[in-house]
Amino acid sequence: MEIETQRKKAMLLKAMGHPIRIEIIEMLGEREMCACEIASLFDYDRTTVSKHLAILKDLGIIEQRRDGLYIYYSLKLPCLIPMLQCIEHAILGDPVEIQFCSKCSCSKDGSEI
Repeated sequence: MEIETQRKKAMLLKAMGHPIRIEIIEMLGEREMCACEIASLFDYDRTTVSKHLAILKDLGIIEQRRDGLYIYYSLKLPCLIPMLQCIEHAILGDPVEIQFCSKCSCSKDGSEI
């Protein structure tokens, strides 16, 4: 594989390497949410949560849309949810079942998303 592709994969995984960002990804895997709603769920100031959202958005993990004064975020890579669930099962020692997402361009052969 091309080194640039591997570098981009590493950047995406690095961006996911923070507990707040993982929690944001999992929440957005359930539904679209307003930035103010996301910020209210954490014991951090809005600026901190906003920085985490910006990191995820800049790497294409989440996307945003504006509705008047509000900004809504949604998960752009829904295939991350089964991946995070798989990791959680492995951590807990539960049996792991591989699932593949039909909502994005990831595939069973492991090709790039």
